[in-house]
Amino acid sequence: MTALIALFWRDLRRAWGSGALWLPVVFFLLVATAFPFAVGPDAPLLARTGGGMVWVAALLAALLPIDRLVRPDHEAGMLDQLAVRGLSDELIAAVKIAAHAIGFGLPLLIALLPAAALLAQDAQRAVTLASGLALAIPALASLAVLSAALTANLKGGSAIGGLLVLPLAVPLLIFGAGMLDPSGRGATKLLAAAALLLTVIGPFAAGAALRGLRE
Repeated sequence: MTALIALFWRDLRRAWGSGALWLPVVFFLLVATAFPFAVGPDAPLLARTGGGMVWVAALLAALLPIDRLVRPDHEAGMLDQLAVRGLSDELIAAVKIAAHAIGFGLPLLIALLPAAALLAQDAQRAVTLASGLALAIPALASLAVLSAALTANLKGGSAIGGLLVLPLAVPLLIFGAGMLDPSGRGATKLLAAAALLLTVIGPFAAGAALRGLRE
């Protein structure tokens, strides 16, 4: 248990160290600033499409730190040491998912406030976006850790990892954007179900990928 707590805090410090805490914030603001230039000054159009852009940016923000989620620990032999201590790969993956969810999720929700304003999202839509992202953040973290574990032995793994998890993330994007539609009340339940499924499966799939790194 002590080793798992140390792993959690180490990953969280790594996520927030060297200015990385502000990376999702800066990324969101860049997206929110650039997107209106592409769409144009049409405020109603921007309001309709801005919510979907927020969800795409959330997925990309979760995938930004893929290279540092698993690879450094694998190269340093830390995963082997934890396995020797009798810790299961699934438990290690779950701890990494929790640390990543907090590490990028909290800055993401903070960045959502100015981003929603720049994308012409009113208060109600901003609250809907925040609640949807809060549901999806653990699932996005699970996909990121799974991708990091699958590509830890590959150069340029972040690019390949994004391609691997994109099909799995599509339901989150669809149902998350669907929450913004006044007639899409069922989208919230579907988003919660998809997020729960990915969050539960994530540690087992990532654990199997971690085990494969040692074989």
